[in-house]
Amino acid sequence: MVGSSDSEVTKFVFMLLPKFSLIAFTSAIEPLRIANRLAGSKIYEWRLASDDGISVTCSAGVTINVDMGLEEVDRNETILFCGGLSIKPAVTPRMLNWIRREARKGMPIGGLCTATYLMAKAGLLDGRRSTIHWENRESFIEDFPEHEITTSIFTIDKNRYSSAGGTAAADLMLRLIANAHGTDLANGIADQMIYTTVRTDKDQQRLSIPTRIGVRHAKLSTVIKMMEDNLEEPISPAILAEDVGISTRQLERLFRRYLNRSPKRYYMELRLEKARNLLLQTDMSVINVALASGFTSPSHFSKCYRMHFSTTPYRERGAQTD
Repeated sequence: MVGSSDSEVTKFVFMLLPKFSLIAFTSAIEPLRIANRLAGSKIYEWRLASDDGISVTCSAGVTINVDMGLEEVDRNETILFCGGLSIKPAVTPRMLNWIRREARKGMPIGGLCTATYLMAKAGLLDGRRSTIHWENRESFIEDFPEHEITTSIFTIDKNRYSSAGGTAAADLMLRLIANAHGTDLANGIADQMIYTTVRTDKDQQRLSIPTRIGVRHAKLSTVIKMMEDNLEEPISPAILAEDVGISTRQLERLFRRYLNRSPKRYYMELRLEKARNLLLQTDMSVINVALASGFTSPSHFSKCYRMHFSTTPYRERGAQTD
């Protein structure tokens, strides 16, 4: 049994941002509830907060009531920002002033899903490692090129936490619980959650390339990894083939056989997906988005984008809503 004195209670404030990810939020808060149940006493407490102190609607359309607004937080509490869709509108001067003021108290502060962006904007991640949902990684790098952003499911760097969203928030919380109360309690919580594999900060966000494409072929996977790592400055099929020890014709056959498209087409689709993410998630000009996605000609970029997405980059940018 864990003691129940107030000094041993760890307190959290969950700051729910507009359109926050419901799965990331519940994945973070449920381990705390189960921890209290298994410990037989209240070892964790939490409060819910929002910018204006009123209810917040998540990206799934569910509205959650909160306990407080941008009020002062005790220095013994941990603040976790819960982000999701449209993170940039949440980064208001009012919110930035609040988070910077509270951060000066030295308490732990974390970001779930896209809330890493808010922490970086507030200067809380300077010199710290962090992570963010893979779909937002490229735009984060464009906005904060000096930051060390990882592809891990979560990071803990001193008193700064981040998780990539989804169920990764559960892994972060299980690590924090294990650090505070031991692995037996954390494993017991995982069992209650039917969580058969507790992941660490060494685990990656996305499925392996063979799993994603449904094919286990070492050379094909290596080429795709090279493509994904070189979207801004594309590598020619000839060099890709040479680097894995096959001919360009063999590379063509591999892609045709397993992916039903040419290497050039597959590479193009990867670059266009990156471009779309940048258009929707950043304020970069269309020309700069084209350059960041490996297109030197704006007209060629626009033509390829229209053929793939049935709209132009300019219309895509204009159609996005926060």
